[in-house]
Amino acid sequence: MTRSLSLVLFVCFCLEALWAVDSQKTMYVGGTVSSIKEQTEGVSSTSDAKVFVFDYGQGKLQIPYDQIESLEYGQKVGRRGGIVSRWVITKKRKHFLTIGYKDENGKEQAAVLELGKDIVRVTLPTLEARSGHKIKYQDDEARKSAAGE
Repeated sequence: MTRSLSLVLFVCFCLEALWAVDSQKTMYVGGTVSSIKEQTEGVSSTSDAKVFVFDYGQGKLQIPYDQIESLEYGQKVGRRGGIVSRWVITKKRKHFLTIGYKDENGKEQAAVLELGKDIVRVTLPTLEARSGHKIKYQDDEARKSAAGE
């Protein structure tokens, strides 16, 4: 019984490692954007003065800063992110950003992104400044993590 449990935990640990996002990249975890598959990895950028960009190879998700309605950051997937299921067995910190915005048709959308650890401290303040919306932190632990504490 103990060997079976150990084997199951080992396999789950290995699967979790496959889902981990690279420290410099961004992963689309879920949301309302049906054209992007869950667990799609790419590169996000706040370098454009008008648009946040998530380039995932087969396409780009572009969110104008003036269409962003909410920003949420935390260690867990935000409540607006839709259905996302993953086993989290390791203690590795994950960095989830949920962006609520209106698309070009005025329809409310949400994108849940997992940010690589090396881009969190640049991405969050830039999104806040350019969108004019304060980030809602899920808890004090998320606030500390975003600040690098």
